[in-house]
Amino acid sequence: MNVDKLRARFKDYCDKYKSISMRREDGILEITLGTNGGSLQWGRLPHAELEEAFLNIGRDRENKLVIMTGTGDEFSGPVAEVESNRAAHRQTPDEWAELGWESNRLLCNLLAIDVPMISAVNGPAARHAELPVMCDIVLASETASFQDSAHYVGGLVPGDGVHVVFPMIMGMNRARYFLLTGQVIDAVQAREFGLVNEVLPQDELLPRAWELARQIMLQPEMNRRYTRLLLTEQLRRQLNDLLPYGLALEGLAITR
Repeated sequence: MNVDKLRARFKDYCDKYKSISMRREDGILEITLGTNGGSLQWGRLPHAELEEAFLNIGRDRENKLVIMTGTGDEFSGPVAEVESNRAAHRQTPDEWAELGWESNRLLCNLLAIDVPMISAVNGPAARHAELPVMCDIVLASETASFQDSAHYVGGLVPGDGVHVVFPMIMGMNRARYFLLTGQVIDAVQAREFGLVNEVLPQDELLPRAWELARQIMLQPEMNRRYTRLLLTEQLRRQLNDLLPYGLALEGLAITR
């Protein structure tokens, strides 16, 4: 039996998604998030597409390293408005069960990618800013910023992973302030808080990501894969313990 036929193949998923464009060179997969040729506008479509795309990326053994970036001036938006955001998320228990299931898998599928990941944050990340900072190396343009606009200040309980990711990375007190106030953290402050490794001019961002990618690729494949597993294990354990609990509390506050 040819087991390769059971794995994801790049040609089957590389052009499948409206919110994600992909290119691969020498085993380095670059994924670019966007909406209709512009910056990513968060909603149900990119949420669902990223959940599946991360799964396929992780199941394709030809992906040796992943770079994630965005299109245009923003990494992800728009900034959520509290009334419209809360109204859009008010759901029946059955509807929330589906979205919560997808939200769980969104982060778990990202962490299941067992090769190094580099994010190149090209501009403000106002929605799901946890995704780029969950990568192993985080690069940011000088115009980048980080905000959790869609949860507490957007009328929702911050329970779909931000309650785990940000306290682990920036510390408990900084993260609680960040989540409760909707604080906007610029690129320089994000580096000081440990969210970002390097701040670069916009035109140097992706070239630097590829430079680091090629440097990491000099190591043998098993070194790369097992180091990725080792360096993400603590985050994986925390999410396994606390993500379902957070999603349950978030759902209790908005279901009708």
